[in-house]
Amino acid sequence: MTEASLRGVRRAVYRPVREGNALEDTVARLVQTIRLGVVAPGESLPPERELAALYAVSRDTVREAIRELADTGYLVRRRGRYGGTFVADPLPQPPHPGEVDPAELDDVLGLRRVLEAGAARAAASRTLDPAQRDELWARYEAVAEASEPEYRRLDTLLHLAITEVAGIPSLVALAAENRAQVNAWLDTFPLLPRNIEHSNAQHEQIVTAILAGRADAAEAAILDHLAGSEALLRGFLL
Repeated sequence: MTEASLRGVRRAVYRPVREGNALEDTVARLVQTIRLGVVAPGESLPPERELAALYAVSRDTVREAIRELADTGYLVRRRGRYGGTFVADPLPQPPHPGEVDPAELDDVLGLRRVLEAGAARAAASRTLDPAQRDELWARYEAVAEASEPEYRRLDTLLHLAITEVAGIPSLVALAAENRAQVNAWLDTFPLLPRNIEHSNAQHEQIVTAILAGRADAAEAAILDHLAGSEALLRGFLL
């Protein structure tokens, strides 16, 4: 890679992230920085203050993102005079490196946005009976209280419960098939604890909007939520 093209890649990865999913986008951007070789294994990342300015986020967000990637083996933090945050050498290898087709990822994630945003809007537009309302809230609470080994399974059940209360039976089968493919990709990288906290807050917004009958808010909240996991998928898989 020439120096000119490397500068172009640096501009692409060191740019402001979206406010709604700042943590997920920062994690994804750091992973891209590593995977593209902008910072090679064994080399140090720019200082936290500089990264915060480049990404237009707080230093706390940068620090949390670095902690997530340090916990999963992508980064190493060193203290002292020659300390800093360094890219791990060697890097951890995903279970299925190089097997994700970007076009397929775009297709599956695009379909997910259509299916789940439409389901959230439809669910919020209906008058749900007490049993449906109780079930939806119970699904949210189950995810919020889930242990890490159970989290993705219960997260899936919540998303499918939203699709089910939309009242369109054929939509459930489409969403289940789509979610199965998404889960296959999610399972190739570890859960990020601080992402779980953010996702749970977003789940509450989605379910609350549906139960309040606020269709626009439900659709906007689920699209914001999906954008966060999409950023992580693209960061880790591409």
